[in-house]
Amino acid sequence: MPTPVLRSIHVHPVKALRGQSPREAVVEPWGLAGDRRWALIDAAGRIVTQRERPRLALAAAELLPGGGVRVSAPGLEPLTITVPGPAGTTTATWAGEEIETVPAGSGASAWFSTYLGEDVTLVHLDDPAVRRPIDPAYGRPGETVSLADGYPLLLTAVASLDALNSLIARGDRPHEGPLPMNRFRPNLVVDGTVSWAEDGWKRIAVGEVVLRVATMCGRCVVTTTDQATGARGKEPLRSLGRHRRFGGRLVFGQNLVPETPGTVRVGDRVTVLDHSDSGPAPVLRPVR
Repeated sequence: MPTPVLRSIHVHPVKALRGQSPREAVVEPWGLAGDRRWALIDAAGRIVTQRERPRLALAAAELLPGGGVRVSAPGLEPLTITVPGPAGTTTATWAGEEIETVPAGSGASAWFSTYLGEDVTLVHLDDPAVRRPIDPAYGRPGETVSLADGYPLLLTAVASLDALNSLIARGDRPHEGPLPMNRFRPNLVVDGTVSWAEDGWKRIAVGEVVLRVATMCGRCVVTTTDQATGARGKEPLRSLGRHRRFGGRLVFGQNLVPETPGTVRVGDRVTVLDHSDSGPAPVLRPVR
């Protein structure tokens, strides 16, 4: 059997926007360096994602040295945004959770407001070490997360996507497949496993970095959004609903919490340190 390896790495500097795929990335306690440190909020302070505004799939963000971003979108000139200096915070709301963030400059918010056709504000998570703890039902004291939906990292597997695409091909909407991995917006993609092997993982090492599996990842409508066009279909939720329903959630991928810092690199060996002996982990809520 081939040795599992890290196939690709994905960093999304602005939540809900297209990200980038570096060859290596630093793993910080709250996620990959630069991942989901920025987000958009609407006039009511709610975090804006592709769930409600699939057009965000067409906008992209590139991480810059120092934590700034360069954003681009159809019909607009690219814009470079620097990390805001110390200032008063504004509350961003996510699924009833309140997160203190720092607003970006007015020019950045105006750029995104023009693109979406509504007033939105770009905000930055200035101190992920203290701003947002992981839900204590799945996290340990002192563990925190960026502006990701709930956990520092999301892992998916190539073999499991192949298996899911086979299910889609045999379903009633085969024309919607095969789906690419970007529908699931992962951080780490693993190759060299059997399909769904990751369901039984509890702790893994990716190169030098040790990560704990917190919970399986329940999926939402974002997975039905074509990341190249913003168009929506029914898959993969239709097939996940028939074949991958756990605890009332439609599952694909695993949510991870770092136990040690370090750097992960494409090609790193993935070692399973601890398997679950009680079946699949419970599902908390849809993530990413």
